[in-house]
Amino acid sequence: MPGYHSKLVSPARKIGNIAFLTFKTKVRGPITTLNPEDLVDNEMDIIDEALLYFKANVFFKQFEIQSDSDRVLIYLTLFITECLKKLQKCTSKDQALQEVYSLAVSKFDIPGDAAFPLNSVYSRPSTLEEANTMRGYLNQIRQETGQRLVERVFDKETNKPSKWWICFAKRKFMDISLSGRGQ
Repeated sequence: MPGYHSKLVSPARKIGNIAFLTFKTKVRGPITTLNPEDLVDNEMDIIDEALLYFKANVFFKQFEIQSDSDRVLIYLTLFITECLKKLQKCTSKDQALQEVYSLAVSKFDIPGDAAFPLNSVYSRPSTLEEANTMRGYLNQIRQETGQRLVERVFDKETNKPSKWWICFAKRKFMDISLSGRGQ
């Protein structure tokens, strides 16, 4: 059975072979802010897709890339796993928001860096300017994904994490982790 792929059409703008997709955000970065009210019929963005497909896709050891949007989906799936590792130690939503924010803005590798785990399927940016734009894009999408994940994981009434999300913290999508070994 194949994994769930992104249904978003890859835009003309790409950095390396990563689609430069727009998404709803209040976080500053290279993507212009899209307000949810501006979208027709509550249209899904790439972060919504990643969160929706995460629980199913995380079980796959292989994932066939069908579009450049799938590369963003793969990256977000791996990042969500890293966030869940942090969230399993959190006792409140406020603490969780701080943890995912610090994870999102911490130093991370991009395609082309020696420690990036998926260099075989991602192209490195061709210029330093593209590399900086890619880092800004990934930073922005990491922050927005972390915020949305906390909203889904933590119950509004009890302020406790959902065991139905936290149980996926130990799973490894495609047997890969964005963090280094032993982290």
